[in-house]
Amino acid sequence: MEYQSRGIDSNQHDVHQDIAKVVRRHLNSEFLKPIASHSHDVFAAVDARVQAWQGPIVLDSCCGVGESTLQLAQRHPDALVIGVDKSAHRLAKTASYGEVSARCVLVRADLNDFWRQALTAKWQISHHYILYPNPWPKAKHLQRRWHGGPLFPAIIALGGQLELRSNWRIYLAEFAAALEIAGYASELNKLPAEIAPITPFERKYQATEQVLWQLQSNLC
Repeated sequence: MEYQSRGIDSNQHDVHQDIAKVVRRHLNSEFLKPIASHSHDVFAAVDARVQAWQGPIVLDSCCGVGESTLQLAQRHPDALVIGVDKSAHRLAKTASYGEVSARCVLVRADLNDFWRQALTAKWQISHHYILYPNPWPKAKHLQRRWHGGPLFPAIIALGGQLELRSNWRIYLAEFAAALEIAGYASELNKLPAEIAPITPFERKYQATEQVLWQLQSNLC
């Protein structure tokens, strides 16, 4: 029987009251954690592909099993699409969702290192997708969310057309608030119920009739 996803269970019912304080602190400080030695080798191999590519670069962060990476390669037929996830187990399942073309690069990496390395390498990203990230729904976990953590400035600096999706509206409303603090406008919309799923999460949320939300922002 296919797993059925439940809705978000949280003790937080609106945008976190500390979002402005937390975001400003990260925007005004530098994340100094050293990049792991193994991350350098992983990134170097991907960077070689990027530097040799003559065309748009699309980044699919937290790509999971890579279904979204394959779908995004179809959506962006002239782009090199890079799917990044920290789980080798999840990435090993990508081929079951379709053919992995030469324009798809699947990478097992820690995004805390990968994003900073991409900035150092001066990648020019046309689109950046973060689809259904773990929302860390407890109020005390604000700083574990991407917009509440020290890597939020890196997400902004990577630029491109940013798109996030979630089944928890508050997560995206909070991200929108963080973007506004950083000086960027965004749009938060409800996705059509009949939209074709591009991730297993999206498929499971639709099966349980959960509302899906999309946040878009131009960081160029």
